[in-house]
Amino acid sequence: MPTLISRPLAEGRAFVEAAARVRSRGARVLGAHLEGPFLSPRHAGAHDPAEMLEPTPERVAAVLAAPPRMTTIAPELPGALDAIARLRASGVLVSLGHSAASAEEAQAGFAAGARFVTHLFNAMSAFRQRQPGLPGAALLDDRPTLGLIADGEHVHPLAMQMAIRLKGPRGIALTTDQTTAAGAPPGQHLLGGEQILSDGRTVRREDGTLAGSLATMDGMVRVLAGLGCGLREVVEMATLTPARALGERSVGRIAAGLPADLVVLDAELRVRLTLVGGEVCPRD
Repeated sequence: MPTLISRPLAEGRAFVEAAARVRSRGARVLGAHLEGPFLSPRHAGAHDPAEMLEPTPERVAAVLAAPPRMTTIAPELPGALDAIARLRASGVLVSLGHSAASAEEAQAGFAAGARFVTHLFNAMSAFRQRQPGLPGAALLDDRPTLGLIADGEHVHPLAMQMAIRLKGPRGIALTTDQTTAAGAPPGQHLLGGEQILSDGRTVRREDGTLAGSLATMDGMVRVLAGLGCGLREVVEMATLTPARALGERSVGRIAAGLPADLVVLDAELRVRLTLVGGEVCPRD
């Protein structure tokens, strides 16, 4: 899912429309994700707080003029609960993230219709014993699927293992949060018009804030397998679980009559071959 961080609403619409026109020779594009602009400046991460907006009815209507497949919203913002309900009723998968929400505000977001959480633990209220925040609410609610950047950099291994034990592979969707720096040599790159720097392990803003990742899906499979997670369960988190969260019935699994979207891994869990629709993808 091509993803746009917080930008003006007109740019968001153009991005959604562009994603709908993509005919990739590689991975099947399943729609656009607008990660913003209805987010909290308190947890901006690599987003520009000046681009963040409250979800007024008029702004939600502007988003729905070209509906994204998924959008991330902070549930504590004024008007957010109505916006969540309206977006979900229009078929948009609503995710909670970049949020200072209390546990109670997060629970209200799930009750309003949010069914996903954007990069669990990152850019959100922290879990504390008396203030469990968005992570605490998400981990104990059966409704949302939780996105997890399992690159070994964004989330501590113990926190990843805790989330997987609590939610199970049906509740965790591996998320690359990948930037254009992924697969490229270390150096400077662009994210939302801002310069970011890759050191070959992480990608950050000038102030040191993590700005997306260099992760690949196969790399995250190797990370979790190395932590002792069962390979079958890890593959489910990389394939079937995110497909189920999106309501996709024809991808994420292998069965007669479905598109042959397949990745062949070797014994070290490195990609040897990729097929989309039964056709081998070029390596360029």
